[in-house]
Amino acid sequence: MILEFMRDDHRACDHLYTEAENALADKQTQKAKELFDAFYHATNHHFDMEERELFITFEKRTGMMGGPTQMMRYEHQQLRSLLESMRLALGENRANDFFGIGESMMIMLQQHNMKEEQMLYPMIDRTLAGDAELMIQTLQEMER
Repeated sequence: MILEFMRDDHRACDHLYTEAENALADKQTQKAKELFDAFYHATNHHFDMEERELFITFEKRTGMMGGPTQMMRYEHQQLRSLLESMRLALGENRANDFFGIGESMMIMLQQHNMKEEQMLYPMIDRTLAGDAELMIQTLQEMER
């Protein structure tokens, strides 16, 4: 199921962020930068899987070009902006800014993920039905 695959990816991204935050709190700046970089790339890859494959296929099948996928894309833009700000703060060793922006980012990301997991992914699973496994394979083959 798409829901399970994408939810597991959400959790993997969240774990990387928690690890980065913990490293920075422990004053392990270089480790924090490496972990945040992994989180940054994993999260952007997750957004790319949705925007380049999942949402497009859903929209083609349903004819819904606005609605939930449009809102998720908009939220992705907002989240990408916050991630860039966090990346800059971390690169400039501004830990307080990193944590402050990170708090806002995580609230937004958790709300975003909840909407996808409770509403959008189940809709996509119903729409793709027997083609869900093929979609998961396509998503797994996307370059990170």
